[in-house]
Amino acid sequence: MSPTSDRLKVVVATPLTDALCDLITELEPRIDLVVEQDLLPPMRWPGDHEGDPRFTRSPADQARFDALVDSADALYGIPDTNSEALHRAVRANANLRWVHTMAAGGGGQVKAANLDQADLERVAFSTSAGPHSGPLAEFALFGVLAGAKSLPRLQAQKSRKEWTGRWAMKQISEMTVLVVGMGNIGRGTAARFAALGARVIGVNRDTIEVPGVEHVFLPGQLVDVVGQADAIVNTLPGTESTHKMISREVLALVKPGVILASVGRGTVIDEEALVEALQDGRVGFAAMDVFYAEPLGPESPLWTMENVLIAPHTAALNDAEDRLIAELFATNATRLLDGAPLVNRVDTVEFF
Repeated sequence: MSPTSDRLKVVVATPLTDALCDLITELEPRIDLVVEQDLLPPMRWPGDHEGDPRFTRSPADQARFDALVDSADALYGIPDTNSEALHRAVRANANLRWVHTMAAGGGGQVKAANLDQADLERVAFSTSAGPHSGPLAEFALFGVLAGAKSLPRLQAQKSRKEWTGRWAMKQISEMTVLVVGMGNIGRGTAARFAALGARVIGVNRDTIEVPGVEHVFLPGQLVDVVGQADAIVNTLPGTESTHKMISREVLALVKPGVILASVGRGTVIDEEALVEALQDGRVGFAAMDVFYAEPLGPESPLWTMENVLIAPHTAALNDAEDRLIAELFATNATRLLDGAPLVNRVDTVEFF
C-alpha cells in the first residue's frame, strides 16, 4: 500500500474516550483526529464499542454525523457498528482509504456490508485481532479446568450442602489438548496449556510450527486426530470454510467425556450435534462464550444442562482492551502513511 498523503484524517465512528483520542495522536502525530463526543453513544463498560442502545440522534445530528464520516480518509470503527451504515459510508466517500473494525472478527461485519468488488479493492479493512487473545485464552484454560476439576458436581453438592466421598479429578498435565485454530487466540491458548504440561496439538488451514504445539494438522485431518483429545478448544473465526467444522461427524469420533471450550465463533460448532453429545456423555463438559446464534435463545437446551457453562460473549473484555486497540490503530496508521502493509488486514475473499 503506497502512501498518498503525509496526513491522515481519521473520524472516530465508535465510542472512544478523550484520553485514548489523545493517545492515538501522540503515538502517530500525522493523524488529524476528528471526534464529536455528543454524536457518539456513551460506553457502558470497557470494550463497549456499540455504546448505550438508548442513545439516539436527532435528524440534524445524524446528518452531521454522516457528514463527518463522509469527510474521512479513515474511520476508527464501523459507524454505529452497523454493516448497513458501513455500506453507506463506503459508497458515499470516494476518498475513504481505510476502516478499522473494533471486533477481532470484523471481517464478518465487512462481509455483511455487501460491498462491490471495486469498493473492497479501494478501501482497506482491518480488525482488532490481538488485544482479545489473552483474555480469551485464559477463558479457554478456565473452561477446561472447570471440566477437569468437576465444577458442575462441586456446585451441585454445595447447593445441597452435601459432603460426599472423594473422587479423582483430571490433571491438565496428563491431558492432550486439541486447539482448533492457530491464530492469535489459538497460539495464546496453546502456550498456556503447554506451560501447565499438557500435550498440545493443533488444527490450522496451514501446517505451521507453533511453540508449545507438538503438531499442527490440516482441517481435513480433524476427524483423524480428534479422538486423541481430552479437551478441544475452538478459537476459529466464523467464515464459510469454518462453518460447522466441529461437525456431527467430528463429535461422533471424540473420546468419551471430552471437554470442549469455545471462544472463537459459535458458527464453527454444529450446536444441535453438540447438544446431543452433551446429553449422551460424548462431551462431558462445555464452556462456551460464543454460540451459533446470539443472544442464545431461551429455548436452547444448553441453558438447562448442568454440564454446560455459558458466558454471554463477554470473555474477551478486559480493562485494557480499549487502550490496546487504540495502540494497534496508531501502529496501523503509521504503516498506512508509510506505505507498509496493515496488520490484521481483512481478506476480502474469506473475510477473515
